[in-house]
Amino acid sequence: MLSRDRNKLNRIEELKSKLFDKDFKVKMEHRDNFPHFQQKEVMDSWGENESVETNFEENFFMKTSMFKKFFIFSVAFFVLAVGYAAYVFFANSNSVSNDNIDITVQSNAFTNGGEDYPLLLEIANRNSSPILLADLVIEYPKSSQSDLSKDNEHLRISLGTIPAGGVKNENVKLVFFGEQGSVRPINISLEYRVEGSNAIFVKEKPYEISINSTPINLSVDAPTEVNTNQDITLGVKATLNSTKAVSGMLLKIDYPIGFQFTKATPSPSIGNNVWDLGDITPGTERNISISGKMVDVFDGEEKVFRVWSGTQSSSDKSSIDVVFNSLEHIVAIKKSSIEAKLLVNGVLNSEYAVDTKTGVQGQIQWTNNLETKINDLKIIAKIYGNALDRKSISAKEGFYDSTQDSIIWDKNSQSKFAEINPGDSGVVSFSLSPLSLFGAQGGMISSPTINIDVSITGRQSEGGDLATNLSSQESKVIKIISDIGFSSKALYYSGPFKNTGPIPPKVGEKTLYTITWSLSNTANNISKAQVSSSIPSWIRFVGTTTPLSEDLVYNPSTREIIWNAGTVLKGTGITGENKEVSFQVELTPSLSQVNTAPIIINSAILTGHDDFANVDVKVSKTSLDARLLGDSSFPPNGGKVVD
Repeated sequence: MLSRDRNKLNRIEELKSKLFDKDFKVKMEHRDNFPHFQQKEVMDSWGENESVETNFEENFFMKTSMFKKFFIFSVAFFVLAVGYAAYVFFANSNSVSNDNIDITVQSNAFTNGGEDYPLLLEIANRNSSPILLADLVIEYPKSSQSDLSKDNEHLRISLGTIPAGGVKNENVKLVFFGEQGSVRPINISLEYRVEGSNAIFVKEKPYEISINSTPINLSVDAPTEVNTNQDITLGVKATLNSTKAVSGMLLKIDYPIGFQFTKATPSPSIGNNVWDLGDITPGTERNISISGKMVDVFDGEEKVFRVWSGTQSSSDKSSIDVVFNSLEHIVAIKKSSIEAKLLVNGVLNSEYAVDTKTGVQGQIQWTNNLETKINDLKIIAKIYGNALDRKSISAKEGFYDSTQDSIIWDKNSQSKFAEINPGDSGVVSFSLSPLSLFGAQGGMISSPTINIDVSITGRQSEGGDLATNLSSQESKVIKIISDIGFSSKALYYSGPFKNTGPIPPKVGEKTLYTITWSLSNTANNISKAQVSSSIPSWIRFVGTTTPLSEDLVYNPSTREIIWNAGTVLKGTGITGENKEVSFQVELTPSLSQVNTAPIIINSAILTGHDDFANVDVKVSKTSLDARLLGDSSFPPNGGKVVD
């Protein structure tokens, strides 16, 4: 027992000595029944480890190769699937192809405008499968316009099922409009479905129809060139070219900017550019003559007149619903050889408005636009009109011939007019005044105007005794603004109301006053008339007004009073009664107003529009105080506040 313990101690001591002996080497033995592990060398620095990199690259490329194989397999599978689907759709005996559907038009490629056109269609299904829920859709221009996106007609015809190898025939009647020789597009399409799918497939067939003739022939007889400010006449002819009578026909002309309509024969049915042609039988002609002037236009411009004809719209009597025919006429503006521009009070516009208190200063600017001389230049200004004061006409360096109502400037009054060099220009002038619109002739002047027509002539020498006569014209219309009267009165002893309170007004006591606004008018109707004013802080608006039919409104926030008078007819207050309104206000004076005449109502302004002269009018009146200068019964000292 003791020996065994002693052996254990010896072994322990032996192991300790080996453990702490630096020269001791361990002998490694391996047994076959245990796995062998390779001892790895441990690096003693942070240098690169080639074996680790090599393993990483091997693993990475091994994984990448597997990804490539998977990707290639996926692409191949997708290509095979698409190929199979294409085969099933196109090659399978149950598929339908657009290429195997034929839409054939068996009609003529021309028709007469406004007449029935039989569109004969044959739809053939050459597929081995039927097409289901087939609809034939036809789109074509409704009027003479060829743009399907703006004005078109849609027809949808159900064909049902077209069996494999089957044929459907359709006869559709259409009506086309347009100018002779024009082409109208038709968009024919077949919408259908196939068995086993809810998708809608479309087969399209474009087609065009030529118009041999139109139901309405239009022509315009007018010049293709005019000078600035020159009169122009358009002759428009409409002829029914159809074998059937047509009713409810309109003819409409769109005028270019710069064309000033003067008159038309026959007169337009609506406005100045729409004519109701009524019922027209085959061969019937309608002739219209339009006169006007090209004003405020410039050399080199092209002005386009557009003429339309067709059926009248049911919703708008001045509009064309279906256009049968249309055409354009282009007029080129050219500079006159000799030019005369008329300015009225410095304004070049073709129309000018002036009131009776304002004089008219006229200037005629003339120019030789030729590269040659002009001989015997002569300018004539013919002045006339129902509002002209003939005695007021005065011409500088010219002769006024009252028997001809004309002012003449020629070589007799201006020696330089005998020969005008190329590019020369100058000015002649005159002045005049309008008549009073009422009283001079003992009656009212209706539509008061003064007309000025200027003509300039001369001769262009062509050598020897040959000469070309040159001429140009210019015109102006001066419209006289109506004399609208506006009176504003403050009353106490007169007027429609009974006023109360002390006169003169007394501090702390209430005194009522009546304000009366009255309107009169001479020659032209005034529309949108309105009178506006306000009251001071020491005045109270009572609220009583008369007549009750007048639209008078008081705003307590702004203390503003507005009378919407509306239309003031010509002759109001002259040949008829005044248009007026009255209302009451209240004054309670303060001590600070003793020995003063307080303002009862502030200044008033009348605004409106002269419908004939086409200008706005405005009349102002000053404020009214407690002296009541408009009340004939009011005492002289009744306006100053007393204590």
